[in-house]
Amino acid sequence: MKGLKFMNAAMMCLVALSGTAFAQDAAFELPRVSDAYIKDYDSFKLAANDQDVSGSKAGSVSVVKNSTFEPPLITGAKVHQYLGLGTIVLAGMTALTAPGEGCETNCAAVAQQPRQTNGTHAKLAKATVAMAGAAIITGLITHWDDFHVADGIADPDNQHILLGVTGAAMMAYAVNKSKNSAVPVSHAGIAELGALLMVAAIKITW
Repeated sequence: MKGLKFMNAAMMCLVALSGTAFAQDAAFELPRVSDAYIKDYDSFKLAANDQDVSGSKAGSVSVVKNSTFEPPLITGAKVHQYLGLGTIVLAGMTALTAPGEGCETNCAAVAQQPRQTNGTHAKLAKATVAMAGAAIITGLITHWDDFHVADGIADPDNQHILLGVTGAAMMAYAVNKSKNSAVPVSHAGIAELGALLMVAAIKITW
């Protein structure tokens, strides 16, 4: 009888020990609140690091200042423009220094006087024609692709070219006519008309 009681007691001790061991193993496998806190803290650190990295990248971008575009002081188009304006100025000065053409009385005496071919008027006239020629040449170099026959005479670029070339040619003809004549000849009208044509050419594209 005593032996049976001893065996029962031993079995209960074994069962109790095995239950305690199982409980300990199960306790190790249960999730703990601290584990969740640690995981949340790690993800928070990663998110914070990502924000720091993105902030540092955004802050590292160099700021480029907007620089205002400044066109060059001297270009082919500007040289052409200045030469055209200079031609008009010289044409006006030439007209102001004209000694007068023809005569009303005593024309024979006037005709016998030597012509002033090297005076201020003559020099300004030659300078005007030279500058007009330079304006035409620079215009052909810088604006050669603006002239299109298909656009017709109504195109402003075509009008500018035709009026400018015609005006310069008329002034050159007037100067050459006066230069090659042994007596005073009327040439002011042709020269002034040529100057007006060049003014119209400049006005069209101003």
